[in-house]
Amino acid sequence: MIANLTLQIENQPGFTLMNYSQAPAIQDQLAQATKEIYQEHQQLLKSVNFEQLDNLITEINSSNKIFLMGMGRSGLMMKAAAMRLMHLGFDAYVVGETTTPAIAEDDLLITGSGSGSTKSIVRAAKTAKEAGAKNICFTAVRTSQLAQLSDHIIFIPAQQKQELNTQLSAQYAGSLFEQALLMFFDAAIQVLWKSGGSSSAELWQRHANLE
Repeated sequence: MIANLTLQIENQPGFTLMNYSQAPAIQDQLAQATKEIYQEHQQLLKSVNFEQLDNLITEINSSNKIFLMGMGRSGLMMKAAAMRLMHLGFDAYVVGETTTPAIAEDDLLITGSGSGSTKSIVRAAKTAKEAGAKNICFTAVRTSQLAQLSDHIIFIPAQQKQELNTQLSAQYAGSLFEQALLMFFDAAIQVLWKSGGSSSAELWQRHANLE
């Protein structure tokens, strides 16, 4: 009876019998993918100029208001950075939010764009420059229009999202750049936190409580 019922179910259109013996293979693939991503960041680390990140910390500490901008996944990384800057007590804003004020002299715009050619980000950099603010960009293209508009660049030697046949990364599109953007900005946040002398408890008081 049970055997007949099983046979009837298996014969239903679209039915696929789960093969539990495949689970270890998937686990191995996940472990290998994680290892590859980790190794890509180890290689990337050898090519990063930390003097450029030093400039980022100097400009953050000397600016009145700090504006951050990126698009797509890079934009999410910049939002994460803006949150941490707020936790540290900086006057930080995400470009495009309804409560973001005007940029002005002695302010700082920090942008993240692998290509350095995203039109909205380039326009924002031009506006910041015209207002007398400083520009810093994270980019994978040193010669990009965004880099040329910036007072400082932080060069991340990773593929752009448009480069589908590159040897820089086995990951899809701009994943390595976006991951590195979060990692290096978090490194800057860590240095700012430790040098600022604030305790974890002090930072926690600035965490959102309207959730």
